[in-house]
Amino acid sequence: MNEYIENFEMLRKEQEELLTRVNEKLLPSNGIYERYKNPVVTASHVPLYWRYDLNPETNPYMMERIGVNAAFNAGAIKWKGKYLVVVRVEGNDRKSYFAIAESPNGIDNFRFWDEPITIPETEDPDINVYDMRLTRHEDGWIYGIFCSERKDPFAPEGDLSSAVASAAIVRTRDLKNWERLPDLKSASQQRNVVLHPEFVKGKYALYTRPQDGFIDAGKGGGIGWALIDDMTNAEVNDQEIINCRHYHTIKELKNGEGPHPIRTPKGWLHLAHGVRGCASGLRYVLYLYVTDLEAPSKVIAEPSGYFMAPQGKEYVGDVANVLFSSGWITDEDGTVYIYYASSDTRLHVATSSIDRLLDYCFNTPSDGYRSSESVRKIKELIARNRKFI
Repeated sequence: MNEYIENFEMLRKEQEELLTRVNEKLLPSNGIYERYKNPVVTASHVPLYWRYDLNPETNPYMMERIGVNAAFNAGAIKWKGKYLVVVRVEGNDRKSYFAIAESPNGIDNFRFWDEPITIPETEDPDINVYDMRLTRHEDGWIYGIFCSERKDPFAPEGDLSSAVASAAIVRTRDLKNWERLPDLKSASQQRNVVLHPEFVKGKYALYTRPQDGFIDAGKGGGIGWALIDDMTNAEVNDQEIINCRHYHTIKELKNGEGPHPIRTPKGWLHLAHGVRGCASGLRYVLYLYVTDLEAPSKVIAEPSGYFMAPQGKEYVGDVANVLFSSGWITDEDGTVYIYYASSDTRLHVATSSIDRLLDYCFNTPSDGYRSSESVRKIKELIARNRKFI
């Protein structure tokens, strides 16, 4: 018994030190944002009583009964003065689930709520759920849209990896009780679907990502725009691609919306991810763009290249060379907390401001799609800088 108690106390002390660790801003920065030294949520943040049977009679060796592989790709929302992230927690069994972690300041001291979120199932149960985006809509509900994965019913016999992706929808008023709505109806597979926070022409607006297959975009891909009559029976009848894929760019294979865009005086500020192929596999990076306030489907600014890419230890993890974001929070003073995951393993935060991000979007050169254009823009900058050198 003494050995059991001693082992548990070691685990409890180690976790408490992790949960109360002060995060440090990494300086100098690139002026656009600041990263932080430590991830904000990891598998080790998950409560011990979710993982261990604490009864010494039924668990005499103090074994971890339900393992956690990763904690990442979180939606985010400011709620009653606290910074909340709806984390994708993946178990050792490859099944993901959602759980809310709360911080007093948005950069450290994240603690999970008592229990994971119970997501009601549809008549066709989800095999796996992940990557929820949260939107506090002007209709009074908080919506969560996430990917529901099911086995492809038309896969050849013996094929146990082919899957079908659907955009699943839930809503809540208190972040504790969640109502499941029917999955989004669409002619194509849909992942990374995000709800715009305001009505547009009296309708709900969705940022979509149509794909021909579960992994490959095929002839589809790009960030789409669709107007929906009713979120309780959402159906995409018509969509236009508003942010396209391009050859030899950060988004030549796939791209998708991150969290819902932020309303700013100069337009809707968007955070998205782009995917390209390289020798080590698929490389996921983050980028920004801005759309018109009155016509949110019209892109008015998009800097070239990536906004954020994996650095240092972020490159290593369960799926290497990946940054992905499903959530950000804006404070009244204009501070922006960008929650991003690295390599499908852990959740980080970077901070910036509305003013800085808009400056970056409107004053960084757009992509010229040729090396000669890149050189021309560099030389223009050099010429302007000569009197400062």
